[in-house]
Amino acid sequence: MALSLYSFTLLCFFFLFHFFTINAYPVHHNYPFHRHHHPHFASHNYRDALTKSILFFEGQRSGSLPSNQRITWRKNSGLSDGAAMHVDLVGGYYDAGDNVKFGFPMAFTTTMLSWSVIEFGGMMKSELPNAKEAIRWATDYLLKATAHPDTIYVQVGDANKDHACWERPEDMDTPRSVFKVDKNSPGSDVAAETAAALASASLVFRRSDPTYSNLLVTRAIRVFEFADKYRAAYSNGLRKVVCPFYCSFSGYQDELLWGAAWLHKATRNPAFLNYIQVNGQLLGAAEFDNFFGWDNKHVGARILLSKAFLVQNVQSLHDYKGHADNFICSIIPGAPFTSTKYTPGGLLFKMGDSNMQYVTSTSFLLLAYAKYLTTAHKFVDCGGITVTPNRLRALAKRQVDYLLGDNPLKMSYMVGYGPRYPQRIHHRGSSLPSVASHPAKIQCSPGFSFMKSQSPNPNILVGAVVGGPDQNDRFPDQRPDYEQSEPATYINAPLLGSLAYLAHSFGQL
Repeated sequence: MALSLYSFTLLCFFFLFHFFTINAYPVHHNYPFHRHHHPHFASHNYRDALTKSILFFEGQRSGSLPSNQRITWRKNSGLSDGAAMHVDLVGGYYDAGDNVKFGFPMAFTTTMLSWSVIEFGGMMKSELPNAKEAIRWATDYLLKATAHPDTIYVQVGDANKDHACWERPEDMDTPRSVFKVDKNSPGSDVAAETAAALASASLVFRRSDPTYSNLLVTRAIRVFEFADKYRAAYSNGLRKVVCPFYCSFSGYQDELLWGAAWLHKATRNPAFLNYIQVNGQLLGAAEFDNFFGWDNKHVGARILLSKAFLVQNVQSLHDYKGHADNFICSIIPGAPFTSTKYTPGGLLFKMGDSNMQYVTSTSFLLLAYAKYLTTAHKFVDCGGITVTPNRLRALAKRQVDYLLGDNPLKMSYMVGYGPRYPQRIHHRGSSLPSVASHPAKIQCSPGFSFMKSQSPNPNILVGAVVGGPDQNDRFPDQRPDYEQSEPATYINAPLLGSLAYLAHSFGQL
């Protein structure tokens, strides 16, 4: 049918309007169509939240603090760590609100910080150096912890004695006992997670510091070989030390798959791809579990290996797309096979103890998988219901927005972000007077008077994300309530990637 001049003019107008609208924002080639998933107004300052989420790690530092330390109420601590076994274990991070250095969650934190930078570091702009510094503080420590072959120093501090005191890290006088895994008392889980941390970090520093990157990946290979050769869960031999704090409930198979996946990505050595192909099913690749955190890495491994298929076109890993899709279908509200609960206010809810760790880890996986699907022009089929990458992004954004204050209490669960946030977090350094304001030592037992106080914490641990509300969106903001009020490094680590993506999507970075 011939077009009238009017119709032709109208079509030209719409074409030009569409063309200039689409091209109004430059598209970064690594992140196709990333600016078109959300409205052009943001309900949150994701850039500010990103800055603060990274800053938090400076408040968790152990060791000798640098001159550019930005959380200035913290001072040096743990300067003789490792002396009990005549090794140097100074540095690293305290995992949460206590003064113990637990190697298992520290390694997972490092892996997730690295994955955040690998996927979304190009969007972090001025915050990228700070994110890389947070990773390096951890990897410097992990290199010390793996300096001796077939040995990993996996913990500094006696957790039971540490928890019996309420002390600033600068004052702590509880035993700085050192615990290790080796040939005689192996720990495939903590070893393979440490290998994953070193391998993923090697990718972060590959261009900016190739010498350091090579050191990391070389060490990662050695540590993984130890993990695979001497197989056992580390909580078998160290039960009295690591349980109930960081028991390996899921076993070590998930970490072997996860570690191999990261080494495949970091080395491109066919031996690791072959290892995954031969051992994947035995290591639980197809198991139906949808928790992703410091203990269980199955879901993360599936998403990461699906990238090799979707983006790098590694055909032998085709099945991991299906495994990843099964995870997605289990968390999408209203999908036929969903098995995930949400609070009345819309927050993903896995468990009462530190639930926010699963919110941040799942949100990151949603955004990473959406990126891979978009690159491959694929979607997820959940029992006949098509789930698009944009649907995944929308769910991730909803979770992050809830965390930042879009919830029934109008409460930000990130300390220092927004007008209302937790005031009495379960954190020794934050809740006790700083060394600057109270130079005299505060002893073990007297410190509990501060823990039990109703007063707000005197030191603001900016960027700390707490365990979060209960299944009914309630949050009492009580310091003794560690399940809801304690922050942790592994809550923040995957959040960096999500915040970078959202800040960039809304033109804030």
